[in-house]
Formats: sequence, C-alpha cells, structure tokens
Amino acid sequence: MERQTKQFGYDLIRNDVLKDVLGKEHDSILYWIGKSLARKYAVATIEELFQFFEDANWGTLAQIKDKKQVQVFELSGPWMDKQDTRCYQLEAGFLAQQLEIWYNCVTGSTYTVKKEVIQFIVELDRKDLTR
Repeated sequence: MERQTKQFGYDLIRNDVLKDVLGKEHDSILYWIGKSLARKYAVATIEELFQFFEDANWGTLAQIKDKKQVQVFELSGPWMDKQDTRCYQLEAGFLAQQLEIWYNCVTGSTYTVKKEVIQFIVELDRKDLTR
C-alpha cells in the first residue's frame, strides 16, 4: 500500500503538475532536465544505471541491444498499461547524457511505447566527440 501511495504522489507531480507548469514545452524541457540530472547524478556502470532507475522510481531498465552506434533499452513498471499517458522524455534525456559521458561522443535518445514497456533507442555519433 505504501508503494502505491508513493507512486500516486509521484504520478500526480509528473503527469499533472509538470504538464500544467511547463505547458506546450513540457516534452522538450523534460528531455533537457533528464540530461541535466545525468550530469548531476552520473553513474559509472550499466549496473549503477539500472539501480538509479529503480531508486528514482522510474521503473526497471534493461539493455536489449549494445552496438557501436545504437543502444536499445527497455523500461518496465507496474503502472505501464493503456492508461499510462506520461511522457518519457526525462528518462530519454537521462540515458542520452549518461552514454554521452561514458563514450565521450554526441548522443540522442528517442522512445517508443510498446505493449507494457517503453523502448529507448540511444544513438551515438562516435565521430562527433564531446571533448
């Protein structure tokens, strides 16, 4: 019951308050906030990344594909169903920035809503170094 109550409070802020405050720029601002959070809470390993998602109550993250130019992740959580209308740009930005830090190259992330999971595709431009 306690976890469900915490989830409700989180969902209330995430799905209602932020949309009202940020308006039509909601999605793009969340992406950049995700990138900012990744710089503030940088993790060193993939295991720490998975743990961060759990600790932040963002869900369970799994890496599906690990290629040189593209990495694919799936996010799952008990709230993900047909009524889940949240934007996952926060998580997309966070993933993009973490991989940008790790690989020292420009990255971008998009997501797709699948059946009861969110799939993130993080593209790495290894020819465009950040340092």
